[in-house]
Amino acid sequence: MSEVAKFFAESVANIARQGADANAHARTLDWINAIAPHKYTYNFTWMGRPVIQFPQDLVAMQELIWRVRPEVVIETGVAHGGSLIFHASMLELLGGDRIVVGVDVDIRPHNRAEIEKHPMARRIHLVEGSSIDESTVARVRELMGARRPALVVLDSNHTHAHVLRELELYSPLVARGSYVIVCDTLIEDMPAGSFPNRPWDKGNNPKTAVWEFLKTNQRFVVDREIEQKLLITVAPDGWLKCVED
Repeated sequence: MSEVAKFFAESVANIARQGADANAHARTLDWINAIAPHKYTYNFTWMGRPVIQFPQDLVAMQELIWRVRPEVVIETGVAHGGSLIFHASMLELLGGDRIVVGVDVDIRPHNRAEIEKHPMARRIHLVEGSSIDESTVARVRELMGARRPALVVLDSNHTHAHVLRELELYSPLVARGSYVIVCDTLIEDMPAGSFPNRPWDKGNNPKTAVWEFLKTNQRFVVDREIEQKLLITVAPDGWLKCVED
């Protein structure tokens, strides 16, 4: 076995041990609950724009994009556009005419202006409309054209019903070997009432939507290795790998 192969084999073993460590998982969740009131994820930017993600998740996304080499990344939920710019910068490294499609029911003018003047803007297409409207999905498909494979990130309205419908509408765009990443499944693991001004909570969130989706959809499985490697992630049970055409 080469030295490179030995390194990666050791890493796989480390991840498995870490993933089986109940104490590490419990302490990670304690830390997440402690920093949540401080809006920790709002403290980071990507190429100048607020990204509103755990840095650990960005590292995992980089690994997936390099491995999958998608022609298009589709993300529901735009906010300040940092995630779109992150995806676009990764696609820029891969080259070609790869694009990012960002979908949001309300793209605020000041955010649109900042996204459209960014150096990565040439790879980004914005679609304003509800992510679960048929007309919005049709527009996404139009922008995709013949580009394949696609990688999908769901990060908009976090209610069970909304995310489940997003999964039903966008998962068919993903081919075997690529992923749907469902953000903020972490809500189910946090104390009830952690989001008093939001319509989602424990029992009504992206993770419950994932659980229901997987009961009837055999094309996707949870990639446990990713969350076991990260521990700190907004998407436990949300890294969904497509395993069938």
